[in-house]
Amino acid sequence: MKLNKFILLLITLTSFSLLGVGAYLQFQLDMAPCPLCILQRYAFAVTGLICLITFFTAKKSTRLGSTFAMIASLSGAIIAARHLWIKAHPTVSCGIDPLETSLNKIISAKLLPFLFQADGLCTTEYDPILGLSIPQWSVIWFVIFFLALCFIVIRKSD
Repeated sequence: MKLNKFILLLITLTSFSLLGVGAYLQFQLDMAPCPLCILQRYAFAVTGLICLITFFTAKKSTRLGSTFAMIASLSGAIIAARHLWIKAHPTVSCGIDPLETSLNKIISAKLLPFLFQADGLCTTEYDPILGLSIPQWSVIWFVIFFLALCFIVIRKSD
């Protein structure tokens, strides 16, 4: 398997695994996802789907697909960074009223409520996982994805 395709497959599997981790935290550890958590889940899903589609496309479209996945992962990193900022400033609202209502009306939230339905507050503090909060882990993963996809985009050949 070529390196670019391997990276795309690895990002796909990791993105979908992280969605599974989110579902585990939600249902097994009772960590209700807030609207920004749901937006991060969407970013992981979109990044993973774009990488999966790009994995199955022709070699010449790998850069284009990787660029779109970079945009999705950068968007996720920005959302997670905003989440961290809100956690550092608990008096600031995360948009629980309008954002939660809007997110919960999206078709994917209706079809997959266990994955895309917002129920929590952005300022809720949960126990850290290996010393980091969930949004910190999200930022790390989105940055890793972004850098790996940058590697694919700027690489001369596969």
